[in-house]
Amino acid sequence: MRLVERRRESLELRDARLELAATTDDVGLGVRALVGDGWGYGATNLLDPDGVTRAARAAVEAARATARSARQRVELPAPVMGRYETPLTEDPFEVALAEKVALMGDAHARILATAGVKAAKGSLVAQRTGTLFRASNGSAVDQRVTLSGAGLAALAVGDDGDVQVRSAPKSHEGNVLQGGFEQVRAMDLPGEAGRLAAEAVALTRAEPTPAGATTVVLDGAQLSLQIHESVGHPTELDRVLGEEISLAGASFLLPEAMDRLTYGSEHVSLTADATSPLGPGTFGFDDEGTPATRTPLVDRGRFVGFLSGRDSAAAVDRPSAGCLRAESWWSQPIVRMINVNLEPGTGSLDELLGGVDDGLMLSVNKSWSIDDLRLNFQFSCEAAYEVKGGRLTGKLYKTPVYADVTPRFWKACSGVAGPEAWRMWGWMYCGKGDPIQIMSVGHGCAPARFEGVPVRSSR
Repeated sequence: MRLVERRRESLELRDARLELAATTDDVGLGVRALVGDGWGYGATNLLDPDGVTRAARAAVEAARATARSARQRVELPAPVMGRYETPLTEDPFEVALAEKVALMGDAHARILATAGVKAAKGSLVAQRTGTLFRASNGSAVDQRVTLSGAGLAALAVGDDGDVQVRSAPKSHEGNVLQGGFEQVRAMDLPGEAGRLAAEAVALTRAEPTPAGATTVVLDGAQLSLQIHESVGHPTELDRVLGEEISLAGASFLLPEAMDRLTYGSEHVSLTADATSPLGPGTFGFDDEGTPATRTPLVDRGRFVGFLSGRDSAAAVDRPSAGCLRAESWWSQPIVRMINVNLEPGTGSLDELLGGVDDGLMLSVNKSWSIDDLRLNFQFSCEAAYEVKGGRLTGKLYKTPVYADVTPRFWKACSGVAGPEAWRMWGWMYCGKGDPIQIMSVGHGCAPARFEGVPVRSSR
């Protein structure tokens, strides 16, 4: 049984004006039942004896209908007991609305002071999820996870009507981290405003990105989404086993690929880690009571593991990676990404760029697409910085696009910056399942370099 209470506050601003302020609260209970080897799920927001009983009966009926064998029993693990709560300094729900609007208003004013900028946009989000978990094996877990995030964007229009955008810390919903409002303050959005505005204007006058295969450095914001789409989703074991194929939901990976497939170069080590500080995919226990853990996915280029829950892990004779998660009380737990991190290499960003004779550094995502097997992908970014002789020249190109095939791309990785350049990037709205569930996930990484990547302009 999971009793879940969730609160979310969303703010959207344009040109220092508040356009949307929405706070949503929901609370309910979900019951997962086991009959033989069949699982079922029922849920209710009617928290009285009749409502809870109906949810439990629905779960049992569904479990009975899905059981292949009423005689075969699924062995439940030893009970777990514990508590997890996000460490935070400043509760985001206690910060006054006026203070939040003033912070963003300051950033917007600095953007709008730049000639050529036509609009400033921004958003803030806070979410708290409290979960009370009890199971018939004696498990008892209480958790309270708080997320805070924000994003800022400058929009410029050139003399020819060309519209360009620069965003920070990243695009879409901005960066979302586990913690309090101190995470938003640390982003220093007013301090980023001038750079964003100047680069947005410069992009309206910039040349299109030249086409051809070249050395590419991805900044952390873009690399986090690359990890998400071409490592996180294809390693979800329910997709691999054919149990989840909606929303580009299959995978090129097969169970027999473990310990055999070369996924990337020797510089590439990726880990599923529900213990990462600040990660939106960090917790004490997943939604079937498995304690948070670290599971290697790729070890120095070799594919070694999957994202999994207890049942899917048992199908490949591996321990659970603790990845059975549900959006809220109404949703059945399924295999979901936790934090999937690219382990740091060595050296600074400048040293990483020092290995580039002639190439590009691509910054911040604009859009992406990837096929159903998570093999062929294409990403567009907000900006491309020219790199020559191991240094940024100061020249910007607009509308960069790069495309490749997942294993070929990761095999082309020739370096990853070190711990000083490593940071956590959070994505608030990852969709999976049918009906869709929206979850928050994290990807820690430092900028990385890739050789011979096909690049062009989208225009």
